[in-house]
Amino acid sequence: MTVSRRNLLAGAAGSALAPRLAAAQGDRPIRVGVLADMNGPYADFSGQGAVIAARLAAEDYGGGARVEILSADHQNKPDIAVSIARGWIDTQGVDAVVEGSTSGSALALQALMREKERILLIAVAGSSDITGKFCSPYGFNFNCDTYALAHTAGQALTRSGGDSWFFITVDYAFGHALERDATRFVTESGGKVLGSVTHPLGTADFSSYLLAAQSSGAKVIAFCNAGADAQNAIKQAAEFGLGRGGQRLTALLLFVTDVLAIGLPSAQGLVVSNTFYWDLNDATRAWTKRFRAQKDRVPSMDQAGAYAAVRHYLRAVQAGGRDAKAAAAAMRALPVNDMFNRDVRVREDGRVLSKMYLMEVKTPAASRSPDDVYAILAETAGEQAFRPLAESECPLVRK
Repeated sequence: MTVSRRNLLAGAAGSALAPRLAAAQGDRPIRVGVLADMNGPYADFSGQGAVIAARLAAEDYGGGARVEILSADHQNKPDIAVSIARGWIDTQGVDAVVEGSTSGSALALQALMREKERILLIAVAGSSDITGKFCSPYGFNFNCDTYALAHTAGQALTRSGGDSWFFITVDYAFGHALERDATRFVTESGGKVLGSVTHPLGTADFSSYLLAAQSSGAKVIAFCNAGADAQNAIKQAAEFGLGRGGQRLTALLLFVTDVLAIGLPSAQGLVVSNTFYWDLNDATRAWTKRFRAQKDRVPSMDQAGAYAAVRHYLRAVQAGGRDAKAAAAAMRALPVNDMFNRDVRVREDGRVLSKMYLMEVKTPAASRSPDDVYAILAETAGEQAFRPLAESECPLVRK
């Protein structure tokens, strides 16, 4: 069904005219559900911030139909994520789901959304397998993945002299995929991996892992975790003096919210990869101002990814209709345009080819304001940063 062009009517709490206009059109609202970690280790960079970002995208929709944003806490548990999404689809007619926390949940949702023929918008989950061997005609990844993160940081650090690595990895799909992909780029660039350790999600004490990394003598210690785990590991690494004895630290997935929580004295010098930074340009700064009006914290790249995903999906509905097959085709046909993406292509595997940035956390002396935390070292076009289609295991890709 093609959505007509009318004045902006967005959000579950839209203008008072929205119900009357929707009824007059005989149109039910477009419903988008946001599933995220609302209270756990990933809540800061996703959580309610992802819901706010989705609502901002709904506010920007000019297609005519009312847009409702639902939200729920999947607690980083794939079975809970699937149960909530199934209920949304079966009882509330949800058209699309935004996954906002973990690869395990995203992979489980990918299977459900393929079965239900509904759109899955991935804003956080980073396993490259999501658009690889487990790709779906209805699944789209709007943020970095383990391949791009590992490629951007692993290759650059190894080629600049960091030719021996040690990994501290969270023990689930995302962490294993990130270590696997980073190992590839380290070895292809002439480096070697001296060892690795895994830890459970939600670990508080990293002392044994850090001592193993320190004693390995590796030139680069890489954290393959995120959220509260990354924060705890980096804070404790600073206490142990790692990074001051010749070893370089990289957090292969770190968010601006993490850096702010850790503080520049402990995080300074860390090398990270990102698709988004609030201070990239005038458009990102303006969007950040809107975001901060509802949550007084600068947005993470995954919260920006939630905005980009919902915005692009709504544009596709406007162009191609609400039917999932038509919407998915329109999402692949349309370029992604928002405050940080400019005419970005969506590949047949569902991969959105956003630009990748290599950044370094600033020293306290170099920071101009409390939120000024990154210096951009390099940028890489998405076509070069993400896994090439020639290597893809996605069954949708024509060989």
